[in-house]
Amino acid sequence: MFKALLLTEKDGKVTSEITQLDEERLPEGDVIVRVQYSTLNYKDGLVLNGLGRLVRSYPHIPGVDFAGVVEASQHPGFKPGEAVILTGWRVGEVHWGGYAEKARVKGDWLVKLPADLTAKRAMAIGTAGFTSMLCVMALESHGLKPGAGDVLVTGAAGGVGSVATAILAKLGHRVVCSTGRAETHAYLKDLGAAEIIDRASIEKPSGKPLESERWAGCIDSVGGSTLAAVLPQMKYRCSVAACGLAGGTKLETTVIPFIIRGVNLLGVDSVMCPMEQRKEAWQRLARDLPMDKLDAMIEPAKLEDLGRLSKQILEGKIRGRVVVELGA
Repeated sequence: MFKALLLTEKDGKVTSEITQLDEERLPEGDVIVRVQYSTLNYKDGLVLNGLGRLVRSYPHIPGVDFAGVVEASQHPGFKPGEAVILTGWRVGEVHWGGYAEKARVKGDWLVKLPADLTAKRAMAIGTAGFTSMLCVMALESHGLKPGAGDVLVTGAAGGVGSVATAILAKLGHRVVCSTGRAETHAYLKDLGAAEIIDRASIEKPSGKPLESERWAGCIDSVGGSTLAAVLPQMKYRCSVAACGLAGGTKLETTVIPFIIRGVNLLGVDSVMCPMEQRKEAWQRLARDLPMDKLDAMIEPAKLEDLGRLSKQILEGKIRGRVVVELGA
């Protein structure tokens, strides 16, 4: 038996309870992991509140991320006692996830925990931080180098933005953070932000197809009108790594930034990211993310806290990273 947060649906309403389940109820997979930590991402907030139609069938265990130790394995790449991480692959949506003391998954979805990371820190990173690193790698592959100019991070006080700010600052970039929460300014400065702007200043497009060149790069987790406002401000042949939709899915813009300035709009997906890139990203995170900055982002939580916290993350009220403790 193991403890889990279980979602059920009745008459279109999703409810949750913390219960004990038999290991036999775990879905198919060739590796059983004893989960030590999970985390809370925006997508988890949607699932926990029955939004977004992400879950196909109930009952369901949510949690798109987890870190723990292999308990049993029929996969040639993993053996009992090894520390592993899982993010993505639609775990926590289609497949039972990490809000439980045990999970059974395909070994092909797992990454071995880098030697320089603990399970707790891996989940402080989670999908949000992993996505941040993929964004940094995408910008670098399109020419971003330290000293090129200001790099904008939108939604900076959230999970993606917090980790992105810390990474970019350590790599030597001048980071400008956009946020609508004045109470997070000191927090963002501590992470390495050189400047903070009010999100209202880039919340709506000016209507001009091009504006003064301002940004050497941008990591955008907001989307919508914010992304549309930033594109005309990009420097010549510079790039935006787009990875979120907290501000909406609709993008109303023109082709002018792309065909006159050669601006690149880079879509970043972490869910189905190829394994070799996953491994590289996790090694980069262990190397390029300051662990003291990561520790400062953590809000510890238990399964019992997720109902309250899942609503807060959807309202944009979570600062940094929630780490859910499930067992030593």
